[in-house]
Amino acid sequence: MGVAFGALVKSLVNDLIMPIIGKLVGDVDFANLYINLSGQVYESATAAREAGAAAIYYGAFINTSIDFLIIALVAFFIVRAVMRMQKPKEALPLSTKDCPYCKTSIPIEAVRCPNCTSELSPV
Repeated sequence: MGVAFGALVKSLVNDLIMPIIGKLVGDVDFANLYINLSGQVYESATAAREAGAAAIYYGAFINTSIDFLIIALVAFFIVRAVMRMQKPKEALPLSTKDCPYCKTSIPIEAVRCPNCTSELSPV
């Protein structure tokens, strides 16, 4: 399920989102953005990869970063929805109280502490 979702997000980013962003910033193809470190000239990032050229493919990094952000956003909304669906736990009525003298826990109906034998006021 996770692999299929990852493939879907990758396609969403590479085929829909990045072309729109590329068009908005001046016909930039982010998949072809790279810094060539080998000194040779390549027509595209794909050609440089196939030749095994030393290069920094920052366009691919931008695409992968957007993939991650979309997956993280979807996971956030899924967790948020699950947390909203859970019913809050109702508070249980108190069944014990602390003795004001010896600070031990005693039944709430007790009028005398079984530990220090102090008389307690009724609740």
